[in-house]
Amino acid sequence: MIVPQYRVEASAIPLAGKGLFLAEDVAKGRVIIAPDNIHTVWPEAKLRQFPADSIEAESSVRWFEDWYSLTPEWSDECYVNHSFEPTALWHLGFIFAGSDLPAGTEITVDYRLVIGSGEVMPFRDSITGQEIVGKGWHDNLRTSAAGLLALIG
Repeated sequence: MIVPQYRVEASAIPLAGKGLFLAEDVAKGRVIIAPDNIHTVWPEAKLRQFPADSIEAESSVRWFEDWYSLTPEWSDECYVNHSFEPTALWHLGFIFAGSDLPAGTEITVDYRLVIGSGEVMPFRDSITGQEIVGKGWHDNLRTSAAGLLALIG
């Protein structure tokens, strides 16, 4: 569920396709996206039985530990793109505004928090050219929890 008013349009990030943009101002720390209608949650071992380019793999994000939620219908939440300098924070399936965000801001998160431990995205960061490699679960949780505490301080 996307909480604020938004629109989907061409991303400002090179090669990213479409992006999700705010249509209203959102205050730092506010929820932008909350998980809803989660109908499929799989352990990573089951997910990895499918090819990397399968709908199962491409529509999954790590929710917690080695459990992944799958959204094969490609909802608008899927248009949140990657950035190493994200505008928002991913934490356990929620996306929080990383600062006071004005209308027109493209929502980005650090994909290292939504993919599995050591998993490498099939593309590189379009700004830095760096590989995007998933953090281990404990590092992931420490990173996102510390980020959330800083936001809501």
